[in-house]
Amino acid sequence: METRVSSATREVTIRGDGPTILIGERINPTGRKRLTEALQAGNLDVVKEEALSQIKAGADILDVNVGASGVDETTVLPKAVEAVMQSVEAPICIDFNKIASLEAALRIYQGKPIVNSVTGEEKSLETVLPLVKEYGAAVIGLALDDEGIPKTMDRRVAIARKIVERAESMGIPREDVIIDCLSLTIGSDDRAGHVTLETVAAVRESLGVNQTLGASNVSFGLPNRALINRTFLAIAIAAGVTCPTVDAAVVRSAVTAADLVLGRDRYAQRYIQEYRSGMHS
Repeated sequence: METRVSSATREVTIRGDGPTILIGERINPTGRKRLTEALQAGNLDVVKEEALSQIKAGADILDVNVGASGVDETTVLPKAVEAVMQSVEAPICIDFNKIASLEAALRIYQGKPIVNSVTGEEKSLETVLPLVKEYGAAVIGLALDDEGIPKTMDRRVAIARKIVERAESMGIPREDVIIDCLSLTIGSDDRAGHVTLETVAAVRESLGVNQTLGASNVSFGLPNRALINRTFLAIAIAAGVTCPTVDAAVVRSAVTAADLVLGRDRYAQRYIQEYRSGMHS
């Protein structure tokens, strides 16, 4: 199962037997005062800085999110996408809250982006998927619906299947749907991580699609979060996650080590190359 996304000058292929592809998460104003203030002021310099630093840290695709109080997303999101396109060659994952802002960003994007995201809610399926089809994008499908994030594996898998089948019925190929089985904090539910990992394995087995995951949620409220995140991410990659959404600077070394152990790095060339370049700590 290959998901191919691209910028104007670079194509990235996501597949289960290849190297893990990292979607850089840091162009997101949530909890980040400097980026929020810059976006509110219409200043995209911080966005460009983040794009460059994430690529240097090993991100393959960049998520672009401008959702914050006082930011006109419909105006700012396409401008931020354009700023990233001008700064780096990596493909973009367009992260939106308002459907009008998604369409504005898709209209100016050069290449094949990822749309972040659609859910199992009918309103979401009916508004997002037609744009994904029209612009030939790939899309992240979140395993949640009108009732929120299910606590059980079976319900999450059912929602993932609904998203994949609805997309296929509209002419969006299965390989262009990337499922996010969603991680919840184990600080309040010690089974939460296990349920997510079970769901990832079940989605890989039953649907065969590529999968992303925001690993950092799993450690919320616990000490030494970075250790938990890296450990969880390595296990998630083994279970079937192929393109996690992460801070590449924090997890890159754990990801390349996981790929090495899983037999996805011939003669350990990538691991050794990154070690020599100083990317591993």
